[in-house]
Amino acid sequence: MNPEPFLKLDRVIHEKGRMAIMSLLAATPEMSFTDLKQTLSMTDGNLTTHIKTLQQAGYLGVTKSVLNNRPLTTCSLTPAGRQAFAEHIDLLETIVRQSKPNT
Repeated sequence: MNPEPFLKLDRVIHEKGRMAIMSLLAATPEMSFTDLKQTLSMTDGNLTTHIKTLQQAGYLGVTKSVLNNRPLTTCSLTPAGRQAFAEHIDLLETIVRQSKPNT
């Protein structure tokens, strides 16, 4: 097996919690912090830490607004985030194909 694809995995995305966030946001234009938290069963602190890491990598955009006099934080993938996620999934598919026995 060729180890090169494993070395190319994006460690920012590959972590379980961040992969889940990226997967959800790849399937929808944006999600609120509350919806992400509930869907992923994460604590406020854990989700905040993952969001900051993805934001610092340029993969996630965060918008703060007010809805019905209540603060609303929404997250969405940036174009760079969509590209990085697509490349990461392609790389994972390559690894899976390599690991399958030839039939």
